[in-house]
Amino acid sequence: MSEHGNPLKVYEESLRTFDRLVHRIRDDQWDASTPCTEWSVRDVVNHLVSEALWVPHVLAGQTMAAVGDRYDGDVLGDDPVGAWERASAAAHAAWTVPGATTWTVHLSFGETPAVHYCWQMACDLALHAWDVASGIGAAQPIPEPVAEVLVNVTASRLRSVQGSAIIGPGVPVPDDAPAVDRLLGFAGRDPRDGVRPAQESSPATRSHTT
Repeated sequence: MSEHGNPLKVYEESLRTFDRLVHRIRDDQWDASTPCTEWSVRDVVNHLVSEALWVPHVLAGQTMAAVGDRYDGDVLGDDPVGAWERASAAAHAAWTVPGATTWTVHLSFGETPAVHYCWQMACDLALHAWDVASGIGAAQPIPEPVAEVLVNVTASRLRSVQGSAIIGPGVPVPDDAPAVDRLLGFAGRDPRDGVRPAQESSPATRSHTT
């Protein structure tokens, strides 16, 4: 589908994917481990909520220094699902302002085209959807067409940060493997770990670091 090359459409699909998983987390699963080193399911969701909270500020032209540390630490409180719903809705509203992906934004590494920020967030949502799915025992959630676009757009960046504080070392995956497996490998995740194969009926469609 041609719309999968549109960064906003891919972001929205990744957002929906992560959203569905957040709403599947049982009360006894928030402390479950994930493929993210030292991060529980709750920690992963907290990370994505924090990222979402930043979006309206960043797209409004504010700098990292101006926002400061207000979204450090726990941003979920006693209602993690509600915190996600509110933050993700505000982030989506900010991204859908006409022209938002054409702006320039201030990130931790300097001025950046907003479209790059959008792709970064889409990738982060997709990868962390896989992490949460692993933590709660759900099926592989990333739609293959979305993974194919993300591999094409973000593989170079992911390679550049492999083995850093952002992601672990790359995991070798055959060149002819499904796009989801290649994306996971670039992002330091072993596609053989933790997540059941995607169901045939799985829907194909909903930062600062990955």
